[in-house]
Amino acid sequence: MAVSAAIFNAFFGFILAWVLTKYDFPGKKWLDAAVDLPFALPTSVAGLTLATVYGDEFFIGKWLQEHGIRVVFTRLGVAVAMIFVSFPFVVRTMQPVLLEMEREIEEAAWSLGASPWKTFTEVVFPPLFPSLLTGTALAFSRALGEFGSIVIVSSNFAFKDLIAPVLIFQCLEQYDFVGATVIGTVMLFMSLIIMLAVNQLQAYNQRFRKN
Repeated sequence: MAVSAAIFNAFFGFILAWVLTKYDFPGKKWLDAAVDLPFALPTSVAGLTLATVYGDEFFIGKWLQEHGIRVVFTRLGVAVAMIFVSFPFVVRTMQPVLLEMEREIEEAAWSLGASPWKTFTEVVFPPLFPSLLTGTALAFSRALGEFGSIVIVSSNFAFKDLIAPVLIFQCLEQYDFVGATVIGTVMLFMSLIIMLAVNQLQAYNQRFRKN
């Protein structure tokens, strides 16, 4: 689910970063500030908010359940929580690179007869790709380690929607310190690998931008 959340954030985070840097519209500052909301909210508050919005009492949750879509206490709820807490990473990683990109490069491609799509795929997107990968990796690592919001919106049943951080907590509650240590060690190595990959991507991005 962390992979799905990271892919979702990569796609929509890129679009939002593009819109915020390339266009001016009413409410732009409010939307830009709202991106950082997951950073400001405690994760438990985020979980309570999501559980309320998608629960039985709120109109959004009622409407979804009327159409056969249940969010709270399902895998979908876990995915929504992961997307919410990790969404800003892609946007904030992409924005500085988009701001530094010169408009003249696109205009030069257009003057040479390139279509808008070809200009985007062959001129604009390649310099942005390393930053997009970096933001996606950060979003994945954040979603992978999320605990506070997911423990509220999921049922925490094994083979249903139980995630590793919650499983570690359950092991500690049952005094299964060996099991908690094993799971934590695996997550630690996964996080280390992700961080090394992010550092390599950032180094590649810096070399790419210098050249």
